[in-house]
Amino acid sequence: MEHRFEQATGQLIVRMPREVDHHSSGQLKQETEALMGRYPVRGLVFDFRDTVFMDSSGIGVILGRCRNLRFAGGRTRAIHLNRQIQKIFQISGLHKVIDVEL
Repeated sequence: MEHRFEQATGQLIVRMPREVDHHSSGQLKQETEALMGRYPVRGLVFDFRDTVFMDSSGIGVILGRCRNLRFAGGRTRAIHLNRQIQKIFQISGLHKVIDVEL
């Protein structure tokens, strides 16, 4: 799998894979949840620097983790979105739910 995780000082950074689809979303969800359960995460950052495609299963992964973290008082961000991923965030309404930093 292409994604990578970094954890430091209450923040978990998820480097998203090139394609976030139904094949990669399940494992991404499981690994992110496991790390969020293991470490005290107050900030979750989805880094899209290498991502060129995302479907609805990727949107679900992001929304689910955002919801879980929000209940715990945390904050979710998305960074390094290209034009294609920005469009997906706009159409799906993700930009209203999490902070976006281009």
